[in-house]
Amino acid sequence: MSFLQRLFRNTMHDGTVAPVVNRSSFELLNEDELEAHLGVTSYGHFHLTDAIRPSYDLQVTPKQGYRHDTYRDEANKSDIPVLMATATKHSLFELFIDLIAQLGSEVDVVLETSHNKETSGHLDLFREHIDMPILQSILWDYEDLLMNDGCTGIAVMNPNIPQEVQFDEHKMLIVYGSPLERFEAVLETNDVFCDDEMKFITEAEHVHSSSDVYVRQFNELKTHLGMDSSVALQ
Repeated sequence: MSFLQRLFRNTMHDGTVAPVVNRSSFELLNEDELEAHLGVTSYGHFHLTDAIRPSYDLQVTPKQGYRHDTYRDEANKSDIPVLMATATKHSLFELFIDLIAQLGSEVDVVLETSHNKETSGHLDLFREHIDMPILQSILWDYEDLLMNDGCTGIAVMNPNIPQEVQFDEHKMLIVYGSPLERFEAVLETNDVFCDDEMKFITEAEHVHSSSDVYVRQFNELKTHLGMDSSVALQ
């Protein structure tokens, strides 16, 4: 099945609303132009997964790198240091596995899904206390889903540190908490270097892709992780 034939949806940067005067870069495309754009799998040396494509007018061109950021925790009135990173698909999943290994021998896991189109926002499923080698083995079995489904995200955390590594539905790697130096070392060992001026395609119009196959695989992964089997995806 081609990228174009899969379910796709336009999204704007989380937490923002597109002004009414702004027109989608996809709005006036014919089918051939749209299919050609969605068929582009690389920009220079950066190769995309099947999960997401940038805007037609390339408001942000995908590239490899990471930048420092800050998350404001309003509940505790504190600022949490963050690393935001992207990597070419050939090294992306192994990089995610290497990053979560920094969290320790036992972790908690959150699966995030936006497959259910009848429900706004995301659904989060939780699993506490899973051994890292077991988790990594399960995740390798579902590499295709986690890499290429634009409606699946996962976060791994150690609340005792506390730190978290998120592999979101945009296939960005996001690390929360301090210290961050060992995570930066993992990134740079894998040729993902700091560029605090870089932009990510989540900060502009972009397109997500999913399929019924990935919905089924998501439910399988949920079961293998021992999460609530009563939550059904439509």
